[in-house]
Amino acid sequence: MSKPTSIDLLGTSSLHVDRAREAISILVKELIREANQTPNKDDVETVLLELALNRILSADLLSTIDVPAADNSAMDGFAFKGKEVDHGKAGNATLRVVASAFAGKPYMGSIQDGECIKIMTGALMPAGCDTVIPQELVTVSDTLEGQTISFQQNIVKPGENRRLRGEDLQMGKPAILAGRLLRPSDLGMAASLGIDKLTVQRKLKVAILSSGNELRSIGEQLDAGSIYDSNRFSLIGMLKRLDLEIVDCGIVRDDPIALKEAFCQAAQKADVLISSGGVSAGEADFTKQIMEELGDVGFWKIAMRPGRPMAFGTLKPLPGKTLSRKTLFFGLPGNPVAVMVTFYQFVRAALLQLNGATQTKVPTVQALSTAPIRKKPGRTEFQRAILGRNEQGQAAVSITGSQGAGILRSVSEANCFVVLAHEQGNIAAGDWVDVVLFDGLL
Repeated sequence: MSKPTSIDLLGTSSLHVDRAREAISILVKELIREANQTPNKDDVETVLLELALNRILSADLLSTIDVPAADNSAMDGFAFKGKEVDHGKAGNATLRVVASAFAGKPYMGSIQDGECIKIMTGALMPAGCDTVIPQELVTVSDTLEGQTISFQQNIVKPGENRRLRGEDLQMGKPAILAGRLLRPSDLGMAASLGIDKLTVQRKLKVAILSSGNELRSIGEQLDAGSIYDSNRFSLIGMLKRLDLEIVDCGIVRDDPIALKEAFCQAAQKADVLISSGGVSAGEADFTKQIMEELGDVGFWKIAMRPGRPMAFGTLKPLPGKTLSRKTLFFGLPGNPVAVMVTFYQFVRAALLQLNGATQTKVPTVQALSTAPIRKKPGRTEFQRAILGRNEQGQAAVSITGSQGAGILRSVSEANCFVVLAHEQGNIAAGDWVDVVLFDGLL
C-alpha cells in the first residue's frame, strides 16, 4: 500500500491550524523535489543590486574581501600599545600624543613606548597599536613638550575598542546564505563587498481569480444583491509585497464550464493559482467538482476563525505547459477578511517556500489586551487589532471593533493580528496575548 499524501491524511473533520501548515509544507517540499529532478536554467536570473530587494538569493554569496580590510578603530579616541596600562591597578597612565589618524587618511608611522596617536572611528590602527581609549575618558593637557593625555589605567583593557581584520566577513566565506529573502541591509552588505549584481530565484507566477455570480468589477453597475470584487485587489496587494509576478484572471461566474476553462488557462500560465470563493458547501460551489477532474485537491474545514473552508492541492500539468512542475492551488473563502487571514496564515509561507526562501515564518510578540475578548476553545482565532503602548510603556493591543469575516474595515484599521490559540478560552483585560504585526521595518 502506498504512503498517503499530505492531502489524504487530512480527512473531513476540522483541522488544527498547525496541522494544516504542516501538510502544506510537506506538499510544497514534494513539488520542489519533483522540480529538482528536471532542473530548469530559467529558474534563476541575475539582477542589478538595486533591483534585488525582496528577491530570494539562489546561491551563497561569498565575500570577495575581508571586512574590515584591516584592523581599525571602533570609535573616536586615542590609540596606543596595550602594555602601557595595567587593568588590574589603580592610578593614572600618561601618554604623549605624537600624531593623528583619520578614516581614509591613515598614520603610516609607528609609535614608541609612552606615546599614542589621536584616532578617528574607522581609521587604520597604526603599527604597534592594539588598544583605543574613548576620547571622553581622557584628560588632554598641553605642555612645552606637546600634547599629552592621562586616564585611569584600570578603565580600559588591552585590545579594547579595536575592530579586527575580517571580524565581520572573511574572504571566501559566505556573506549571505542561499534562500535569503533579501532586505535593505543585505543590499548594503553586497555593496560593501563591491558586488553590483545578484543571482536570485525566478519570480513565481501566481494566477488569481474570484468566483461568484454576485461579483462585479469596479466601474460596473451594482445590481440588486451584487457587490464589487475586493478580494482580487487584496490579493494583488499582498502578492506585490512578496514581489511576485501576478496573472489576474478576473471574475469567473458560478458555472462549471467557465470555471474549468479559467482554471485550465491559469494552470497553463502559472506556478500557483489562488481562487477566492466557491469552496464552501453551497449548491453553487463547483470548485470541488472541477478539482476532481483537474488535480489532487483536498477540501478542508479548518478549526479557525475567520477562514474555516479552504481547498488546497495541485493541478496536473497540461499539454504544452512551459513550467516543469505541477501548479500549486489554494481555494480561499469568499469573505474578504477570511481571504486575507488565510493568505497570511497559509499561502504566504508556501509561496516563499516554493520560491526557495529559507525564512518563511513571521515573528510573534506579546502584548497586553486592553479589553476582554470572547473566545471559544477548539479553534484558532485571528483578531484584527492595533498594537501600541499603554501609560506604563508596555506593549498593549486593542481589537478593531466588530470582527465579522466580511468586515474589511477591521483589517484596514489594524496593524496586527491577535492570535488566540486553539485551546484558549476567553481573554480578560490585562492578559498577555500573542501578536503578529502586519508590516516589518527592515
